[in-house]
Amino acid sequence: MTPEQQPTPTHTPDSSETPQGTDADADAEPEEPVAPSKKKPPGKRRGGLRSLAIDTRPLAHPAFRRLWLGQGVSFVGFQVTAVAVPVQVYDMTGSSFWVGALGVVNLVPLIVFGLWGGAVADHMDRRRLLFVSSCITWVATLLLLLQALVGADSLWLIMTVVAVQAIGFAVSSPARSAIIPRLIDAPLVPAANTLNYTVLMGGGLAGPLFAGVILARWGYGAAYALDAVLFTVALYAALRLPAMPPLRDVVGTPGLRSVFDGLRYLAGQPVLMMSFVVDIIAMAIAMPRALFPEVAETRFGGEGAVGWLFAAMAIGAFVGGLSSGWIGRVRKQGIALVVSIVIWGLAVAAAGLTGRLWLAVALLAVGGAADLVSAVFRQSMLQTYAPDEMRGRLQGVFTVVVAGGPRLGDVRAGATASVTGATASWVGGGLACAVLVVVAAFAVPALLRYDTRTAEGVSTER
Repeated sequence: MTPEQQPTPTHTPDSSETPQGTDADADAEPEEPVAPSKKKPPGKRRGGLRSLAIDTRPLAHPAFRRLWLGQGVSFVGFQVTAVAVPVQVYDMTGSSFWVGALGVVNLVPLIVFGLWGGAVADHMDRRRLLFVSSCITWVATLLLLLQALVGADSLWLIMTVVAVQAIGFAVSSPARSAIIPRLIDAPLVPAANTLNYTVLMGGGLAGPLFAGVILARWGYGAAYALDAVLFTVALYAALRLPAMPPLRDVVGTPGLRSVFDGLRYLAGQPVLMMSFVVDIIAMAIAMPRALFPEVAETRFGGEGAVGWLFAAMAIGAFVGGLSSGWIGRVRKQGIALVVSIVIWGLAVAAAGLTGRLWLAVALLAVGGAADLVSAVFRQSMLQTYAPDEMRGRLQGVFTVVVAGGPRLGDVRAGATASVTGATASWVGGGLACAVLVVVAAFAVPALLRYDTRTAEGVSTER
């Protein structure tokens, strides 16, 4: 489960309201130009055991290093809020229905604004879009803090703020991802994405642990306050980015027609289209998390086990990221993507068969590591294959797919379990995923033939 599968608080500005000149423009560092000819060289490859360690060469670029650090630090705060909000809603209502409604409040804006946000990112300065949306995110976090401090106890206020955060994620995420190929040379894009996913998985582990302590000792106000403070690091990182205007004039405005232009482009690119298809197969067919509470209660002894089940995939992804130095050297990324999803499906299926908690956690961790690898390849293929003027819109589709797929998986797992039982739903989903992804890959062999050394359509212009 990649970080994109959980909405990250950010907000969307309307392009017509974006200021033509900001302090960020003056603060952009001239020593960090976008032109690849002036970038620092990637550096030497490492040998021996060091070649297995995570590739940190992209961190030599100051702008990327700040973006990476800001994203990682702010994600810890987001995870604290992601725990605090549902706990507060349940505390207010005593109903799991309203806690579940938070998912709908997140998903609907994600679908609607994810595609539109990608179009906006292709029509305006991406640095400015990211910075303004981050400022609005910060305001939304402060509203959560304020309602907690005054004891507003307003369910609808919380729901409204959560919807604003989902809109912001849907708009800012394509911009943030589309920025990376403008900062980093193409050979280092997989390493940059691996660094991003790894630090987010670290935040995904640390945030809930902090949330438990903070909520037990100080309450909701302290949780939201921590999020607001940590998010200022992301604000600073966005402020210090170099300008990212479109490389060439983009026809029209970021409306519905622009969105359809992006979808038409995607439909004509089988490699990119299949990278989305196999991800939907992986998440919608094999994601077992909706079954964790039932399986923890009936097989592993109760509530003490459910936390380990939910954390297992993040643990595997984090450890996998730390040992990912080999990823950047893979050239046949299409085959690697398919193999990683097959491993994900088989690991999930095996975890559903075991009656031992430690083994189930270990197998889910293997699946989490495989999922991180597939996420890196999918993101890297999109960022390096698509032309810059389409990256924002395609990243919008990417955002919708990676965030919506697991939610479809929750529906599939729960509905199937109600008919066949939890074990059959869990194991059957994993096995079906492994089979279907192979069938899909052979049905569209362009994905299996994809090689970064011979790929067509890659835009190297900056």
